[in-house]
Amino acid sequence: MSDDGMSVIVKNVAAVLVVPALIFGFYVILHGHLTPGGGFPGGAVLATAVAMLAVAFGAAGTKRMKRKDMLSSVESLGLLMFAALAFMGLQVTFFNNFLANSGMPFGMAIPFGPNPGYMLSAGVMPLMNLAVGIEVFAALSVIIIVMAGHGEDGK
Repeated sequence: MSDDGMSVIVKNVAAVLVVPALIFGFYVILHGHLTPGGGFPGGAVLATAVAMLAVAFGAAGTKRMKRKDMLSSVESLGLLMFAALAFMGLQVTFFNNFLANSGMPFGMAIPFGPNPGYMLSAGVMPLMNLAVGIEVFAALSVIIIVMAGHGEDGK
């Protein structure tokens, strides 16, 4: 056992599982308009990778992740992206799906009848899911890092 209480096995397994957790989180975010999921649950899955690293490597490991200022900027970027997408459709109404049936990226027209679900067919929804996923990931990561490092400082 190392000095922070976690074994080498736990650290190695956490390091290996971070990549699949990130891939699955991005999958949930990007397929939220076709399957159950979306920005919030995908962002939470992404933040579990940070939580896993914080648990496995302890407070010493979170010192390397103490980029709360960078994560706060990423959180603000997600929020601004979401608000910009909401205002871009304002010529009709707030949150108008201005990309639907436009022929632009994410604006593919859907034929009538049953379809398998087309990735590029939801208009602004995948972009909004991405913005929410970025915001939720950054916010939860900041909370996890602050809570993981809190016990060491005594503050």
